[in-house]
Amino acid sequence: MGQTFSEKILGRKAGRVVRAGEVVTISPDYCLSHDNSAAIIGEFKKIGVPQVKAPEKIIIILDHIVPAADEKYAQNHKTIREFVREQNLPHFFDIQHGVCHQVLPESGLALPGKVIVGSDSHTTTYGAFGAFAAGIGRTEAASIWATDEIWLRVPETLRVEFHGRFPEGVFAKDAVLKLIGDQGADRGNYEAIEFAGPAAGEFSLSSRMTLANMAAEMGAKNGYFEPDALTIAWVKARTLQEFEVVLSDPGATYEAVLSYDLSKLEPQIACPHTVDNVKPVSAVAGKPVQQVLIGTCTNGRLEDLEIAARILKGRKVHPQTRALVFPASRVVFLEALRKGTIEILSEAGCVIMNPGCGPCLGAHEGLLAAGETVVSTSNRNFRGRMGNRDSEIYLASPATAAATALEGKITDPRTRL
Repeated sequence: MGQTFSEKILGRKAGRVVRAGEVVTISPDYCLSHDNSAAIIGEFKKIGVPQVKAPEKIIIILDHIVPAADEKYAQNHKTIREFVREQNLPHFFDIQHGVCHQVLPESGLALPGKVIVGSDSHTTTYGAFGAFAAGIGRTEAASIWATDEIWLRVPETLRVEFHGRFPEGVFAKDAVLKLIGDQGADRGNYEAIEFAGPAAGEFSLSSRMTLANMAAEMGAKNGYFEPDALTIAWVKARTLQEFEVVLSDPGATYEAVLSYDLSKLEPQIACPHTVDNVKPVSAVAGKPVQQVLIGTCTNGRLEDLEIAARILKGRKVHPQTRALVFPASRVVFLEALRKGTIEILSEAGCVIMNPGCGPCLGAHEGLLAAGETVVSTSNRNFRGRMGNRDSEIYLASPATAAATALEGKITDPRTRL
């Protein structure tokens, strides 16, 4: 019998042939954390070992509340910086770098065939580069720091095949929202999602990152694309590390195979208060919106900012709507600055924010007031997610977000292109 990507990569780490459902103990290639490293440090100290086992595998990126929004967060950041110095951790990225899920790949650490775990559910993003990447808890992260080991259940695999091409005004975010809306937020619980089919290879790496990122919103343990020439060229430009591409075998066993024709897709939007409450944008068009958020680890890359700028160029954000733009990283910000994209967005009336997570997690920088509605390019719209339980969060593509910012109400982007 053939093996899936997840079976092969975890089996190689375990040193034996494994099948879905088995539990393996492995040593991951990297363990990521962010601002929650302060809590992980507390758990690590309870274990009672003085030094982390493999400092070169620990990656800490401050991104969630940067700069620190209050005394508590400032103290947490100080605790993290002191720990990094004490333990001599080589992979530390302070507040100026951006969102962890963008910074880690840009730094040449998300590579095909690697096993990456992280104390953030959207660690699945690195599957866009052919890595096995999974979210874990803080206690698990502390244990890895101490032992360089973790046990994982080998996931079954759900294969999603894409065919056709996106129509004008439709993007990867629409495809993944349609998938989640059709299948439900629990469809992929502790499964791997393999994004495949003839159209998958035509997705940009930015688009692949969007889909792998939101695999977490179906409950997936990991989501991934097969690395191709585009992937290999991108990662080789950022690292001298050796890596091995791991692919599913032709005869691999899948839990199910789903098929989607992109040519029949229209812009989608996830309505409050669950990610799988998805409708066509046209079905809710006209609802007044007080804020628009373009950015986050889901859609804050250069491609996303350029899509928004294409719609906003020479126009103005609606006077009753606030538009916030969070580039995913400093690298993205500088590229957008050099290409004039930031200028276009700023001239349109967008507020350009520092690279980071911003209000996505509901801690600072653009929180909502009671009764307000936001259209966001982020990945979650649970009640209270952006700071107020009496607000409403709609999730959409950068194109839908930009068109909505122009009109001050939910707008189908195909009317503004």
